[in-house]
Amino acid sequence: MRAAGLRPTRQRVSLASLLFAKGDRHLTAEDLHEEAIGVGVAVSLATVYNTLHQFTEAGMLRILAMEGARTYFDTNTSDHHHFYVEGENRVLDINTGGIGVTNVPEPPAGMEIANIDIVIRLRPKR
Repeated sequence: MRAAGLRPTRQRVSLASLLFAKGDRHLTAEDLHEEAIGVGVAVSLATVYNTLHQFTEAGMLRILAMEGARTYFDTNTSDHHHFYVEGENRVLDINTGGIGVTNVPEPPAGMEIANIDIVIRLRPKR
């Protein structure tokens, strides 16, 4: 956290331990809050939101807006794409090997493309 410019408070350290101890994950603030309360970390939902946004600004997380107001935080900050399983609210990483993006328009003057996110929505076969 110090390397990212954040002071390692007790709550930040506890939340970071939950976030990063299990490998690459996609969590909402509500998911992390529930997990924290479940293991005895006394933290408000507002603190979880603030911490996730601070981690994102520090480059430790990536935001994924998937479904309406539902926002996921991705612990894998490398360039990659996602499957979204509709009805289950599950996000899965896609290996980047097979996806290419062509005919990307030029950004407006003074702007640059920061990232291109591809989300492929899945549902069970009917």
